Amino acid sequence: MTTDELLAVLRLQGAPKIGDVTLKKLIAHCGSAQAVFEEKRQNLLKIDGIGTHALQGLYDGEHQEAAVDEFEYIKRNDIGFSYFMDADYPSYLKHCIDSPVLLYKRGDINLEGRKLISIVGTRNITSYGTAFCEKFIEDIAPLNPIIVSGFAYGVDITAQKAAVKHGLQTIGCLAHGLNQIYPKVHSKYLLDVEKNGGFYTEFRSSSNPDRENFLKRNRVIAGMSEATVVIESAEKGGSLVTADIANSYNRDVFAVPGRAQDKYSSGCNNLIKQQKAHMLTSAADLVYLLGWDVVKKATPTIQKQLFIELEPTEQSIYNYLQKDGKQLLDSIALECQLPIFKVSSTLLNMEMKGIIRPLPGKLFEAI
Repeated sequence: MTTDELLAVLRLQGAPKIGDVTLKKLIAHCGSAQAVFEEKRQNLLKIDGIGTHALQGLYDGEHQEAAVDEFEYIKRNDIGFSYFMDADYPSYLKHCIDSPVLLYKRGDINLEGRKLISIVGTRNITSYGTAFCEKFIEDIAPLNPIIVSGFAYGVDITAQKAAVKHGLQTIGCLAHGLNQIYPKVHSKYLLDVEKNGGFYTEFRSSSNPDRENFLKRNRVIAGMSEATVVIESAEKGGSLVTADIANSYNRDVFAVPGRAQDKYSSGCNNLIKQQKAHMLTSAADLVYLLGWDVVKKATPTIQKQLFIELEPTEQSIYNYLQKDGKQLLDSIALECQLPIFKVSSTLLNMEMKGIIRPLPGKLFEAI
C-alpha cells in the first residue's frame, strides 16, 4: 500500500459516522480509499446504504491531521499493518462483513498455511480450567496450530503461555493501541509472544482499553479462526459474546463441560445445552469434528496418556469399541457382560475423559 493510500484509509477511519462496513462499500465503489475523496459527494450518495448521515464529517480537516499523526506514529515505531485487501490479512477474517479494514500488528506473525484456534474464557480461571487448557494445548501442539486469544487475565493468558511453552505461534488481539498494554502486569509476556507470533489491534495509538473496544475486539478473535474454544465461563461474560459472534460467522464453537454447580462452568454448560457449542473433552474431539488430518505422532500423544488412566470396566468397553467400531448401549452391555446402568455411567466418565464420543442414533465410538 502506498503512503497516500494509507493516509486516505486513516482519514476515512477518522470520520465519525463511517464504520468498517460502510468504509468497504465506499472503497469497493470508488476503487481505492484515495478515490473516495476524489469522487463527487452526490455520486457517493448514490451508493446503496450511503446517506448524508454516513458522510457527515468526512471532509473535516481534523481527520486529515489525525491521519498524519497516526501515520507518523506507525513509521516512527515500526508498526506493521494488514489491509483487508492484502494477501497477509487473516483469511478467515476477510470473509466477515464487519471485519476491520486495517489491522495494526507487532511481532513475527506468519499465517501462511496455518490452522488457527481461538481460545477464550473467564478471567477467574479455576484449577480445573487451567489443567484442561494446558493439557489441550499440549495435545494439539503436534498439529502446529496458531493459538489466538485476548491477552487478558485467566483463560487468555493461560492459553497463550501454554502455546509459547510448546513452541506454537500465538496471537493476542488487543482492545487498545499498540502504544500500551492492558493489563499492565502482562507486559512481562510481551517479548515471548512477539517472538512466537505477536499482536493485532484495529485501534489507533490514541485508543484506550475502553469497555466498547473489548466488544469490538471479540469479533476479531471470533473471526480470525476456524473454531472458538470456550474453556470456562460464568452465565454471562465476554467469552459468551465471542461464542455468539463465532456462531454468527458460521464457525465451529467448542465448550468444555463442568459440574452443574460450578459457577465458571455454567456458561459452557449452557452453550452445550442450547446446542450453540460442541462438547469438548479433549483435543481429539476438536481434531475429529473439524476434520483435521492428524499428524502420526499426535495420535499417541492424545490417546496413550488417556489409555493409561483407564479402569478395568472402562478398558473392557474401550477394547470392544476399538475392535468392533460404533455400537449401541445395549450391545456394549451385552458384549461386556455389564448391567446397562453400569455401562451408561461408565460411558459418561469415558466421554468426559475424551476417549469415546456419543453419536446420533444412540451409538458410541472410541476416539
